[in-house]
Amino acid sequence: MNVLLIGSGGREHALAWKIAASPILTKLYAAPGNPGIAREAECVALPIDDHAAVAVFCEEKAIDLVVVGPEAPLVAGLADRLEANGISVFGCSSKAAQLEGSKGFTKDLCARYGIPTAAYRRFDEAEAAKAYIRAEGAPIVVKADGLAAGKGVTVATTLDEALEAVDACFDGAFGGAGAEVVVEEFLAGEEASFFCLCDGKTALPFGTAQDHKRVGDGDTGPNTGGMGAYSPAPVMTEALIERTMKEIVEPTLRGMAEMGAPFSGALFAGLMITADGPKLIEYNVRFGDPECQVLMMRLKDDILVLMKAATEGQLGHMSVRWRDEAALTVVVAAEGYPGTPKKGSAIRGLESAASNGVEIFHAGTAVAAGNIVANGGRVLNVTALGRNVTDAKARAYAAVDKIDWPEGFCRRDIGWQAVAREAGTS
Repeated sequence: MNVLLIGSGGREHALAWKIAASPILTKLYAAPGNPGIAREAECVALPIDDHAAVAVFCEEKAIDLVVVGPEAPLVAGLADRLEANGISVFGCSSKAAQLEGSKGFTKDLCARYGIPTAAYRRFDEAEAAKAYIRAEGAPIVVKADGLAAGKGVTVATTLDEALEAVDACFDGAFGGAGAEVVVEEFLAGEEASFFCLCDGKTALPFGTAQDHKRVGDGDTGPNTGGMGAYSPAPVMTEALIERTMKEIVEPTLRGMAEMGAPFSGALFAGLMITADGPKLIEYNVRFGDPECQVLMMRLKDDILVLMKAATEGQLGHMSVRWRDEAALTVVVAAEGYPGTPKKGSAIRGLESAASNGVEIFHAGTAVAAGNIVANGGRVLNVTALGRNVTDAKARAYAAVDKIDWPEGFCRRDIGWQAVAREAGTS
């Protein structure tokens, strides 16, 4: 198979690494890719927002499958255009991508189909949102409705914080994503990430993980795109997975099909495990980042075979096998993130840091004067396998400490909840 991978981050490097290992792969291209992805694929300077150009490239290179990593091209309709040209795509239509592209759409879907989630209201005007917040009190959650690169959500512990979040949305802090806001009830519990592969009618469970959104140790500071993750998530027991499928995922697939927008691709349910069971926080229409990195490390099966089955409506005949080991990834970010990261600093020691059972996925790097340099906020994903999360954590941080990059920083407590559980059962 000739495959084109769309994207340039750590998620896409992990996908490229796993796809490149497939015996059914003939040639892997990546657009635009990054220096890490370039070790696994031929990177091409293809403007991914020019859907016609992508379609021409696919025809010229006889591409059998396009794998879309990030959400923005899906929301923009890339899969629709390619499939209209007879090109298979692992990724959903623009209509189905509303599950991530509009938080209000997803909340309305939950209300319509009885999917457990936080109580909510939608607003397109600041003063009405503020009046509702004052009536409800804090803690409360304010979300920009549209895509905001993981930064449009404020879990406000005070009224002032919530009111400021509303102003930020309507004042343009998140561009067009903040033209409408969703205000939600605060849910107490433990967060977990749950993934499924979907083919429009079947959802195949595809692993659990736990992300760490806040920038600082102890879950302090502003939300980020994710500072680290581990898999599996111990909180997601078999019983909870069964409930999540029955109460959340399966009604979603039925509802999307009824709306004429059958969902195909990777479905990522962000969950809160409350005293009443799992509740949906949000949907993403692609693999998580950095959750994808730990899932690819643990996956035994050929990801390309699974993706092909998803595009052909054959997931009902498939199963997924996982390594017994746990995986943990640490995001090493550039100074200034999640604000304005400093770019251009040289990163050394990557070769010595990577070893058996440790992979370093590039998330925001470039090459300058022969050196790997920082070219984004989240720059590296140092990912390790271990006997359990505690062991994987030790191996990941040992690798982090071998990297020579004074301008980089990371959280030092990734996996803390699982480590505490393991200490309590040892």
